[in-house]
Amino acid sequence: MYFRRFAQDHWYRFAKQALFWTQPALKTPEQAQTWSDLMPLLTWELWLARPLVSDRPLPWQKPQVNARLTQGRVRQSLAAVFAAMGTPTRPPKPRGKSPGWPKGKPRTKAPRFPIVRKTRKHRRTSTRKC
Repeated sequence: MYFRRFAQDHWYRFAKQALFWTQPALKTPEQAQTWSDLMPLLTWELWLARPLVSDRPLPWQKPQVNARLTQGRVRQSLAAVFAAMGTPTRPPKPRGKSPGWPKGKPRTKAPRFPIVRKTRKHRRTSTRKC
């Protein structure tokens, strides 16, 4: 039983620190439950992505054998896989000066509407004695 607890404690630490399990400020218990349900799926995604990534250690880290990459190293190297996959979105529009207001179109001010008050303002009467 201790060995199972040992593995679970390490997973909880990894999920909290590397997968940001406790980071989002969720408003309802249902949202928190859904977010917690995603954590094991993310762990499996990292496990299955292990053969797709190559080790990219940071300067202070020792290289690891690709077959024995830890989940943290896989997460660290996963950006290259995402970059190779591409994105389904369109490329961004070019920046520069906007064309501006169309020529010949008259400029009009936005319509203003009167303020609707629900109650009348009461005058404040002074009750102080001099």
